[in-house]
Amino acid sequence: MKALYYTLCYILYPFSFLFVRNKRKYAFGSFAGAFNDNAKYLFIYTCQHCPDINVAWISSSKATVRLVRSHGFKAYHLLSPQGMWHALTAKYWFFNSYTSDIFYSFSGGAVCINLWHGIGLKRIEYNILSGPLGQRYQKTSFKEVYYHPQAFRAPDYLVTSTPFQTHLFSTAFRIPAERCLEFGYPRNEILTCNEPQRIDFIRRYEPKETLELVERLKQYQRVLIYMPTWRDSQRHLFTQSMDLAALNEVLQRHNELLILKPHANVVIQEAMQTYSHILFFPGHLDVYPILPYTHALITDYSSMLYDYILMEHKDVILYLYDYKEYLSERDLFYPFDENVVGKRVHTFSQLLQTLDNHDYQINQQERDQIIQRFWGQTIHFNSNQKVLDFVKEI
Repeated sequence: MKALYYTLCYILYPFSFLFVRNKRKYAFGSFAGAFNDNAKYLFIYTCQHCPDINVAWISSSKATVRLVRSHGFKAYHLLSPQGMWHALTAKYWFFNSYTSDIFYSFSGGAVCINLWHGIGLKRIEYNILSGPLGQRYQKTSFKEVYYHPQAFRAPDYLVTSTPFQTHLFSTAFRIPAERCLEFGYPRNEILTCNEPQRIDFIRRYEPKETLELVERLKQYQRVLIYMPTWRDSQRHLFTQSMDLAALNEVLQRHNELLILKPHANVVIQEAMQTYSHILFFPGHLDVYPILPYTHALITDYSSMLYDYILMEHKDVILYLYDYKEYLSERDLFYPFDENVVGKRVHTFSQLLQTLDNHDYQINQQERDQIIQRFWGQTIHFNSNQKVLDFVKEI
């Protein structure tokens, strides 16, 4: 069945070039049919500020279509007549990963703008040298290309931030540096806007559970969030690297809450026991509107670090319990130590002591240097408007 599906995709793809594409029609989508990440925030902004543009979210999920429509926006199921027509006639496609976020076979002739989902240090795409993805990109076989055509279709443009990051992305996607748009990320506007704007956004575009969670977080002295990176091995992150009972005891003593938020690709299989001061983040909620209401981030090699430090007065703990092992699975494009900021801990006992002593205040000078290197002048941009202004000129 898989072979038959991709054969059909290849048959359809050439026909997508035959459709006349409308420059005033935009299509948006995200991985796994979800409504999230940079595409979500740019989509909402476009709907708000470009009434003359025919904007629609295209998804393979009926639940996502209902969600987007509940906000008063256009959304179509990919396989509906309206969805197929919009995807085939929209001149501009915006997505978070690949054209498969909408539908690869309908992308012929569209200007494909990859918003991606994280700046950082890790090797991605053609830069990956080891692990399963290294096999895909470095030892490309007919089978890999046949079953992952979206991974080998270079975007027309890709959103980045600074020349430091453009070098990584242009080599990773094998596109010229001038096709990397140094505009910053649309999703970060929710982190840096003022409080009235943020609350208004949450009330209008997020499920009611988000606002309820914001109010709940105010009950605690401090709120921390653990967001580990994606690991190719998909290990059981939270029970393998932590003693949750011991962690809960320290948090309870200080009236603090820890939110556990896995990477979107991680499948959590272990039964999670209920703890009074540990919260497993609901998978259907967007974490970005919640981040401003936390006080510290616990992470490792994740690009979330760079988004998080855009907010003032936030602290960071780098929990590097598997540093050597991780690098053997997924090497980095840039040196780690000189490109991160935060308190480094390498064992769970060190993490527990650090949390108990509150010994994790960020070095502001180091933070400013990292922000300049990774974000540069984009911290002063309206990234949404930058992208839209660019599209209107091409």
